Amino acid sequence: MTLDRRQFLHLAAAAAAVPAGSRIARAQSYPTRPVRMIVPYPPGGVSDIIGRLIGQSLSERLGQAFIIENRAGAGSSLGTEAAVNAPPDGYTLLLAGSSNSINATFYPKLSYNFIRDLAPVATIIRAPQILEVNPSVPAHTVPELIAYAKANPGKLNFASAGNGGLSHLAGELFKMMAGVDMVHVPYRGAALAVTDMLGGQVQLMFDIAPSSIEHIRAGRLRALAVTSPTRSEVLPDLPAVAEFVPGYEATSVNGLVAPRKTPADIVDTLNREINACLADPKMQARLADLGGTVLAGLPANYGAIIADETEKWGKVVKFAAVKPE
Repeated sequence: MTLDRRQFLHLAAAAAAVPAGSRIARAQSYPTRPVRMIVPYPPGGVSDIIGRLIGQSLSERLGQAFIIENRAGAGSSLGTEAAVNAPPDGYTLLLAGSSNSINATFYPKLSYNFIRDLAPVATIIRAPQILEVNPSVPAHTVPELIAYAKANPGKLNFASAGNGGLSHLAGELFKMMAGVDMVHVPYRGAALAVTDMLGGQVQLMFDIAPSSIEHIRAGRLRALAVTSPTRSEVLPDLPAVAEFVPGYEATSVNGLVAPRKTPADIVDTLNREINACLADPKMQARLADLGGTVLAGLPANYGAIIADETEKWGKVVKFAAVKPE
């Protein structure tokens, strides 16, 4: 049978309309059951709090529970692997962070490729770290710290919350860009590192605001700068390291990602709803309490951040010859 042009166009339009209508219906109905949000860190930490804040807000907006599942281990790799292997149906999400970009080169034999195997959904928060020292260190500014470190090579110990974490790589980046020699001392978590900072066993640290801000306010630790490219809205009185070491930046970006091949309409729905959550002044205030600022954007924006961070930290890992313990 031969179709005339008008019949052909009608059939083509109808065929195109079926998947479009299906996509719209699916987006309008999603989610129809609870959504699992994997947080690849232990309960109670900053990342866990971020996940719970966003999960609760999404539950209220979408009418389904967003259940937090903590899967800590191997610098977030265990939880990430679980997300990679989950069905790409929108019912498993991963709260990703800067560790995912670092791990791409830090762990040489990962079973997944973070950029290839997970789809960016939405950014949530960008948070700087604080460059802080024990008051015994004779430096009140970043230039004074650099001068002291250069005059005393290898005598300054810098603590981190763990080998291969952002607080470690922030120190290695500082060493690389400022041309100083410091000794890395890894701890199992920021709390233990801060304890030894207070006791003077280690002299400096790049730390997230929540774990050290009260010690800074009390004068038990001395804050020199933030690691964002410009001054932080949360800590406006502190200069940025970049004011003295041009181009320096070591911020943490948290966002949600989903298994590769998760339908685009579901990703778009989640992105739209997350951005709506972030527009709430109460959410902005809660994230500010964690030392960060809201970072809304499209999935493509987050994808670009992940690619840039992966390349950047890969160079630092190789330069410093950082390896898993």
